[in-house]
Amino acid sequence: MEKPPVSLAEMAILAFACVLPTFVTLAYFVGAQGSDSSVQQAVFGAAKALQFALPIVWVGLVCRERLAWPRPSHRGLAIGLTFGLAVAGALWLLYQGLLGTPLMDEALRPIREKIAGLGVDSAWRFAALGVFYSLVHSLLEEYYWRWFVFGRLRRLVPLVPAIAVSSLGFAAHHVILLWHYFSHAPVVALLLSACVAVGGVAWAWLYERSESIYGPWLSHLCVDAAIFAVGFQLAKPLFGN
Repeated sequence: MEKPPVSLAEMAILAFACVLPTFVTLAYFVGAQGSDSSVQQAVFGAAKALQFALPIVWVGLVCRERLAWPRPSHRGLAIGLTFGLAVAGALWLLYQGLLGTPLMDEALRPIREKIAGLGVDSAWRFAALGVFYSLVHSLLEEYYWRWFVFGRLRRLVPLVPAIAVSSLGFAAHHVILLWHYFSHAPVVALLLSACVAVGGVAWAWLYERSESIYGPWLSHLCVDAAIFAVGFQLAKPLFGN
């Protein structure tokens, strides 16, 4: 069976893939806000399932290509770990510097409201959520953004546009999250969103260099673990003694 053409059709799918996570975030993070925790969890699960199924459907079922990830390289893992730990350390230092300031105090209410709305009412539940995001969700995001979006774009356009488009798409849905928490400080929300885009650039470059998602995944894992370590400190009052 002939493979379908990958020019305009593939560009359309990749354009859709770049904006889909933004609509997914709007659905579960904004649209379901204020609903019962079970409803929020159901919307989250359904929306994320739709997002992460798209690459499999397009690559495996439409294009009839084999789904495979190259093995990790030691160099790719080392670079990814170094970058991830550096960003994690910077995040922790930033948190320590902002702790007790009006900027962070204003963000505490929406952060704690979102955690409570998801039904995360104990330390072990928060830890389980952190492990899931750090290990599983970060891998799924790398599979989606680096393997699928960036990797397919790389077939169609030069390196720099492929990195730019995939990284901006990756950052776009984070703008919604960060604006929700830092709407009282729009400049901070935009600066943090720009940092996410820079992370997307670094991980796309590393994927190109190592030809594997494992280095970017290891790096992404470290960053997400640091975010949840900070989040745990902020959420402690919700868990009681």
